Amino acid sequence: MRTSRIRATVLATATAALALSLTACGGADNGAKNDAAGVGQSQSASGGDAGTTQANSGTDAKGAKDATRSASAGAGASAGKGGQAAGQCVGDELLVTAEHRFAGQQGDHLLITAVNKGNKSCWVTSYPSVKLNGEGATLPLSKKAEGGGQRITLRPEGKVYSAVNLFDYGKDDRRGTGLSLALRDKNGHEQPAYSVDVKGDKAEYAWNEADVLNWNTKKPYDF
Repeated sequence: MRTSRIRATVLATATAALALSLTACGGADNGAKNDAAGVGQSQSASGGDAGTTQANSGTDAKGAKDATRSASAGAGASAGKGGQAAGQCVGDELLVTAEHRFAGQQGDHLLITAVNKGNKSCWVTSYPSVKLNGEGATLPLSKKAEGGGQRITLRPEGKVYSAVNLFDYGKDDRRGTGLSLALRDKNGHEQPAYSVDVKGDKAEYAWNEADVLNWNTKKPYDF
């Protein structure tokens, strides 16, 4: 109960500070009211998907500090210049890395991390289009994948995750040290692909079959 009171106080203070800032800039202006209404409302007004989640900037900070930052940033952190809704992320705005984790063990996978390095918010949706070693067919979506039906908005320095599940049966497998990745738009169409080198204690990976998870704000297989 004490923790809840502290967080409520921080949120109230941040909200009051935001209200004072808006009043100083013109108060009753409709544009300011719309910005203060938050991400979900501005997305809806601009024809965006009803379901939208937010990837906060930096590390996954929790508690009162994060609440204060979100309240003070308001809708401006998830909108482009001029108060417009965030657009789709494009390749040159994102830093994408791939890390080979649990090599040769149960749960062997490539962790894909995308960081928004642009100066405005943008969104991703669905799952990345991945080709291992940049060859062959695009990997299918995992049958166990969760989410994928909404946009995820990344603030500057915000992160999202996906993973390539690797299934190596120990015979007639293929090996690689890189992959190609392309983002998908809301209709499932692919953007131009670019190459990503795999990092990790053992960068080389092996597979007979593989599939991909949807983008998520939570890191998969975070044991």
